[in-house]
Amino acid sequence: MKKIITLLLVLLTLCACSGKQESNEKKIKVAASPTPHAEILAVAKELLAKEGWELEVVEFEDYVQPIEVVESGELDANYFAHVPYLNNYNDEHGTKQVVVGKVHYEPFGIYPGKKTALDQLEDGDEVLIPNDGTNETRALLLLQDNGILTLPDGVGADTIVTVNDVVSYTVNIKIVEVEAAQIARSREDAALVILNGNYALAAGLNVSRDAIAYERSDSSAAKTYVNVLAVKEGNENNEGILALVKALTSQEIVDFINKTYEGAVVPFAE
Repeated sequence: MKKIITLLLVLLTLCACSGKQESNEKKIKVAASPTPHAEILAVAKELLAKEGWELEVVEFEDYVQPIEVVESGELDANYFAHVPYLNNYNDEHGTKQVVVGKVHYEPFGIYPGKKTALDQLEDGDEVLIPNDGTNETRALLLLQDNGILTLPDGVGADTIVTVNDVVSYTVNIKIVEVEAAQIARSREDAALVILNGNYALAAGLNVSRDAIAYERSDSSAAKTYVNVLAVKEGNENNEGILALVKALTSQEIVDFINKTYEGAVVPFAE
């Protein structure tokens, strides 16, 4: 009997020690798009290491999984989306993701396909745009700003519209809605394409060098479509999350973004 009791005590002690070690583990797991988010996180990883934190980055190509893995608790945070997309996804899917840090802005751009200028567009030409609600609205607003089409009065970043809402066109183009990650691969098949900043960078394009037209860094879009670090509601004040926010909003990150992306990625400023 004594031996059994002793064995149980040993096992309980080992379990307690194991649990203590796990709870003291200073590790943060983040879902991110490969470019530029994971690249920026690589710099944050070095900053966090100095504070005793380990940062693990899991890369995703799409705009759905990064939210779902955080919602399920598999990962701690995601860094890939802008605020309107995050809010719209929460509304449509019942997720509860909240913003904990605003990091950078990626100007949306119109890029050449078969045509190299807006005034080359002809009736029947295809223009590819993202098919998710907020980014489709953003693309249509950019086309409107450049005189290609007209949207209903009052449409802005806080609304959701689709190609079906277009009031009129200056040229009778055909707008094709495509999953955002696929657009860059189809550039040669369309007259023009509109790309999210991260997918443009991944395709070797720089908005300030290669885009025909793009959102300006001093525009309202810069503040509206800021890319953010997000967590599941209730985890906003976790020690690791606060440390990550501090790293991502540091001067080191600002300097890295400015030096690396030449205007294709812009540090967020209030």
